[in-house]
Amino acid sequence: MVRITGLTEERFEQHYWADRHAYDEGKLNGITFWQKLVRDAGLDHCLGDAEIEELNQWDARHWTVQNPAMLAWQQQLKKSGLLTAILSNMGDTVHQNIARAFDWLDRFDALVWSYQLGIAKPDAEIYRHTLKLLGVAAEESLFIDDKQVNIDAAQALGMHALLFTTVEKLRADLIATGLERELPLPV
Repeated sequence: MVRITGLTEERFEQHYWADRHAYDEGKLNGITFWQKLVRDAGLDHCLGDAEIEELNQWDARHWTVQNPAMLAWQQQLKKSGLLTAILSNMGDTVHQNIARAFDWLDRFDALVWSYQLGIAKPDAEIYRHTLKLLGVAAEESLFIDDKQVNIDAAQALGMHALLFTTVEKLRADLIATGLERELPLPV
């Protein structure tokens, strides 16, 4: 994406994140997100519809990754009788791409995509929505995310919440918090 825009990595990151939350909330779609980025970066004279579509597709691929260890853990949780959900800040094009790429999405009890609701983490309402779909109270849930601001918001609602960096660290955190008595551990 940096190559296509011709921006420095630092300038690209600045423009990329400026309106990402609006995209995650559904205020922009994939194409309008990239059109705005191109315009705001002053690239509209050199990048047209074809490049914007290419940026949109690369962006979707960038976010289409899976973690086999976490998927295996989700199956362990389900076998233990626990409910699982995905609560993701995500725009439309990224969602379309993962829905095509991942056949395991239907293994989750609830799938919450921010752009469909018009709200995104760390807004408390998106957590409440997910808890309601699962039919569980905040204190009965465990929320895992890679951003501290989202962890803080979940904890403010009374959810157990852990910051994800690696599967090994998650395992250690589950043990440190005593949750290994209630949950199978990821391997």
